[in-house]
Order: sequence, then C-alpha cells, then structure tokens
Amino acid sequence: MNRNSNTYTFLYATILVVVVAAALSVAALGLKGPQEKNIEIEKKLSILSSVGKDRGVKEAASKNDFVETAYGKYIVESFVVDGNGNRKEGDAFRIDIAEEYNKIKAVITAKEEDKQSLRAQLTLPVFVCKEDDGAVKYIIPVRGVGLWGPIWGYLSLNDDFNTIFGAVFDHKGETPGLGAEIATKAFSGQFTGKKIFDGEVLTAVKVVKGGAPKGDLHAVDAISGGTITSNSVTDMLRDCLEQYKAFFLNGKLKIEN
Repeated sequence: MNRNSNTYTFLYATILVVVVAAALSVAALGLKGPQEKNIEIEKKLSILSSVGKDRGVKEAASKNDFVETAYGKYIVESFVVDGNGNRKEGDAFRIDIAEEYNKIKAVITAKEEDKQSLRAQLTLPVFVCKEDDGAVKYIIPVRGVGLWGPIWGYLSLNDDFNTIFGAVFDHKGETPGLGAEIATKAFSGQFTGKKIFDGEVLTAVKVVKGGAPKGDLHAVDAISGGTITSNSVTDMLRDCLEQYKAFFLNGKLKIEN
C-alpha cells in the first residue's frame, strides 16, 4: 500500500486510535481497584479522625493497615436512618452523601406538608465508635457547598446526642490560606465541647465572623478572610443536623428514661 496515500493515512490513524483506546481501557480497569480502595481508606480515615483515632497514622509503616485495624477496632456498628428518625435498610458506608445532600435540599425547600414524606426517603448514615473505656460516640457525615465547590466532613457526638466530641472538614477547591483553612485542626478543634441543642431546639453550631462570644456553646470563630466558606459551614451544619434531629431526640429520650 502506498504510504503517501490518503487511504494509508486513514487506516494508520484508525488503528492507532483503536490501539491507544484499548491500552487506556486496560489501564483504567487495572487502576480502578486501587483507586476505589484509596477512596475507601480516606473515608475511613476521616471517620476515625472525627473521634481522634487517626493519631499515629503518619508514623505507621502502612497507612492502609493502620486505618483498617483502627476502623475495625473502634467503629463497632453502622446503620442508616431516615429523616424521621427511623432505622431503615442500607449500608451506611456505601451511601452516596452527595446524592443524599440533593435530597436534603429538596426537603429544605419543600412545603411543610410535604417534608415528612420527603424525610422518609432520606438514607442518613450513622457510625458508632466505642472507646477503650466503653464510651460511645455517634458519627455522622455533613455536606454543603463552599465558595468554589463542595465542602464536607464528619461530626462525632457524645452519647447525649448533644455534645460534639470532634469534627473534621474538607473541601474540593476552597482558597488556600482562606476558606481552605476549614480542613485544619485549628478550625475543626473549636467544635469540641460545643452543643447542637439548646433545650429541645436544634441550634447546630454557627461560625461567627469576628469571633464567637466567649462561652457561647453554639458558636465558633470564623476563618479570617474566609467569610463565604465560614457561612457555608454554618449552613452545612444546620441543614444536615436538622435531618438527624428526630434520631437525636429519640436517643436523648432513651437516655432520660
């Protein structure tokens, strides 16, 4: 075949495209397993971080082994509830939090008479941590929208379903040195000891520009220069915690009785 002909050029290009596409497909399939495992490990590490069980991971010989061991030891149970506080079928770890956040937005914007039925459609994960001393913590995911993209995190509560034991936050594209500071321990550490209820009223925790009032159990300091992201964290906590309110209240009633 004449290598200078259009037919040769077309066939050569076609074969090259097919070969490259096949190679990329094989590579993608080969990487899929490790990629999914990495996502699983990072998720487990975030859950552990919310209860302070990530200490030592940086020094561990194997990050994966450390996370899997700690997760298996401390996360003793996980389950799913709906927005009305009822348990339902589902694998808490496999719940798509981004998809649930879209459902939460639908609940928030719905008419009052439609909210209960929409809450029943929510599948909200709960992870249970048991400390070495037997103390139990309840961990829930939170998700919202920051300045440049999604923000998310995990919040752990003491078994009074009111006092925050720990928190961890992350983001996709917030500004370094500003909104991205939500991912630091300096920011998330402020939430320890804060309360999400004032009596039976769910207040969540506000991120206050200019600084939270001293002694305020329902507020933390905002990020300097990161007002929009700080406000987004406030909205995220309010919107997500509101969907767990019935579950929290059921737990509080059991303790009181």
